Formats: sequence, C-alpha cells, structure tokens
Amino acid sequence: MRTSGTGHTRRQLLGAGLAVTTLAGCGVFDDKPAPAATPDALQPLLDEALALAAAYDRAAAAQPALSARLTPLAADHRAHAADLAHLIGTSVPPAASTTSAPGATGSTGTTGTTGESAAADPFTALRAAEQAAQKTAAAACLAAPPDRAGLVGSIAACRATHAEALR
Repeated sequence: MRTSGTGHTRRQLLGAGLAVTTLAGCGVFDDKPAPAATPDALQPLLDEALALAAAYDRAAAAQPALSARLTPLAADHRAHAADLAHLIGTSVPPAASTTSAPGATGSTGTTGTTGESAAADPFTALRAAEQAAQKTAAAACLAAPPDRAGLVGSIAACRATHAEALR
C-alpha cells in the first residue's frame, strides 16, 4: 500500500524508521564521548621493565667496565617489555630502547639522590630496584588470570635472579 503523496510504501517507511532507531541505539548519534579505555593491569609492569632497562643503561654508561655484566640484564628487561606489550596489545615506545623511561629514577632505588651514590655503587641501587620490581611482578602474577600468570611469573623469577646476580 502506498502512503499518500510520497510514493513510498508503508514497509519502506517502517524499515527506514527501524534503521534510524537502530543507529541511534548503537551510539552513532550520541554526543557523549566514548568512555576512556581502562589501562591494562599489566601496564605498570611494562613501564617498570622499561625503567629497569634504562637504569641498567645509565649504570653501564656511567661505568663502561661494567657494561658486559649489565647489558644482558637490560636486554632481559627489554624482552620482558616486548612480551608484555604484545600481551597487552600495545607497542614499546621506540625511544625506550635507548633512553630512560618516564619515572625511571624513582624505580631504580635512587630515591632523591643526584645519582652520585648509584654511580659509585650501581649494584646496590640496581639490586634494590630489582627486589622492588620482583615484588611488584609477584603480586601481579598472583592477581593475573591463568593465561597471563605464566609470563608474569617468569618475569618475577627473572627479576629475583637479577637481584641475586648483582650481589
């Protein structure tokens, strides 16, 4: 049946109305911004891995004689960061491989110093940072769902091993 004067059938008008209602219901015409995405629970672990790698880089740069001992530990943290980024569905910032990550000073155990004590004995500061990071990773492992616990647990174990290697 044709509606008066428009040349459209009742079915066509009802279908168009249904389509507009469906689009409005799915948020196409909403003026509200989409809710902010919640950061992944493993993002702090990723940030910490980058900060640890940067701390090792700074220590190796300050004392080049220790570079052979510290570089592999920094590489472990970069590998952890890459694995975590893949799991989270993000990427590691390109500058993270060569520069300090945000907040790295606070994560390295050099609380409030200018870095002179860390430069004199980098092992003490790095060991303290590894111990703190290991506790963070162990807590994250306990809270992680089973599909993530294996990776997070291995990161916690590696951090504990690093702390012992720095003795």
